[in-house]
Amino acid sequence: MLRNLHVKNLALIEEEEVSFGPSLNILSGETGAGKSILIGSIHLALGGKAPRELLRENAEYALVELTFSVGEEQQRELEAMDIFAEDGQILMTRKIMRSGRSVCRINSETVSAALMQRVASLLIDIHGQYEHQTLLAKKNHMRYLDAYAKKELGDRPSLLADAYRDYTECRRRLEEASLDREQQQRELAFLEYEIREIEEAQLLPGEDEELEAQFRRFSHGRKILEAAAACREYTADGSANAADSTGRGVRALLDVAEYDEQAAALAEQLQEIDSLLSDFSRDLASYQDGLDFSDEIFTATGERLDQINHLKSKYGKTIAEILEQKAAKEAEVEKLSNYDAYRRQLEENLAQAEERLKAISGEVSAIRRSAADVFTKEIKQALQALNFQDVRLEMEFHRLDHYTANGWDEARFLISTNPGEAIKPLDAVASGGELSRIMLALKTVLAENDEIETLIFDEIDSGISGRTAQMVAEKMKVTATDHQVICITHLPQIAAMADTHFLIEKTSDASSTISRIRRLDREESIAELARMLGGVKITEAVMENAREMKKLADAVRTYSL
Repeated sequence: MLRNLHVKNLALIEEEEVSFGPSLNILSGETGAGKSILIGSIHLALGGKAPRELLRENAEYALVELTFSVGEEQQRELEAMDIFAEDGQILMTRKIMRSGRSVCRINSETVSAALMQRVASLLIDIHGQYEHQTLLAKKNHMRYLDAYAKKELGDRPSLLADAYRDYTECRRRLEEASLDREQQQRELAFLEYEIREIEEAQLLPGEDEELEAQFRRFSHGRKILEAAAACREYTADGSANAADSTGRGVRALLDVAEYDEQAAALAEQLQEIDSLLSDFSRDLASYQDGLDFSDEIFTATGERLDQINHLKSKYGKTIAEILEQKAAKEAEVEKLSNYDAYRRQLEENLAQAEERLKAISGEVSAIRRSAADVFTKEIKQALQALNFQDVRLEMEFHRLDHYTANGWDEARFLISTNPGEAIKPLDAVASGGELSRIMLALKTVLAENDEIETLIFDEIDSGISGRTAQMVAEKMKVTATDHQVICITHLPQIAAMADTHFLIEKTSDASSTISRIRRLDREESIAELARMLGGVKITEAVMENAREMKKLADAVRTYSL
């Protein structure tokens, strides 16, 4: 259940906090007061798109926080996503920066917008102002059926998607293997040429790195020789070399070592330096003797590097990658050399994949058809409670001539809303107001078969009035006995049913316009009903009508409980 909503710096809202109640929460107010902004803020907190234009002018960021209480089943599903409730609650936060960057958090831990949306799908169902239009697209009808039959379907939808993925991959491989004999021979000859080219190079792992180091050394051979000679001059061979100077220093200190312990210690240190210099001189001489910068070796090194780099340009960035390519090409040669057997294996793989896909598609289709009978029956009952007295509703199935990730089914709702009318697709029959009621019926049926506790309806009353509006209000009230319902409405019949009633008001001064929301007590709720009934001038008769409407709503409340 949605316990609390905190919004800051979003559109007309400066900073507001709303504590929702259980059962039916009604939000009402004048057109343009900011009702839909409030619902939009919930969309944002649940991972929806966050355009910078939503930020209040001069605000550096906008913030939306939602606090949910979650039941045991929801906690288990959340824990499967590594999200753990704290004291039975989770806090979902979205912060939107002026720069366009946004940060999503659940219980103070940063998460992706995609994860926010997954969590939201467990906790809340939002019906937007124009969502009933989705009923006109038959591709959505099976999605609603699958949501209804979720428990019966179990993990079959994911198994079906996996089987379809395997099937399409097997088909792709078989289609790519459609070479005639002449193509096979050309491909085989080319592969053998490439393998031979790599083999003849006799590459050794790490060889290129050694050659590059050697080439770099040879490129600077003169400089290296000159540096080594200069170093030897300074340390061993010159008239004032370091070795001779250090030896004289040692002898000088040894002459006085017997008179002073500190001089003796220094003489010992210098003797170690003298010894190190002698070792260094021998190593330097050996290094010089080993220096060989012949033009022949230099030329051979460059040619070998050119050969390796040519292979790298064709087969990989490193010798390891080139050798991997060789192994892959050898496998391809093996395949082409036994091409008929290879194709037979691919055909067998495809047949097995199609058999698995066919089996799971059949299972899913059977469950759907069985569930559709019950689903449409329950929707029909809900529609009758919404003033569709002679409604007929069915679900028509058509088997596709190909597979999809959803199997082979194509399904759509068929409806007749008047006696004597033939049953037809929704888009050929239903008006805007009828679509709103059909969607409400569908949502309430789905809610009764789901663990989602919170339902939000943003102006579900589109296109309805009179007796129908009253029946919609009563249906929403009944739904709110088992679920938390949050509803934005312009209809007093629906607003009268409120267990908790909020008024959204817009105030302006010379510098800004701000939307505020406040909870109404009973008398304030009646006054708001009078405004919704009477328009600009609220007379005593209108107030009396509002009181009567509230009493009638109390009777519905008592009846539904």
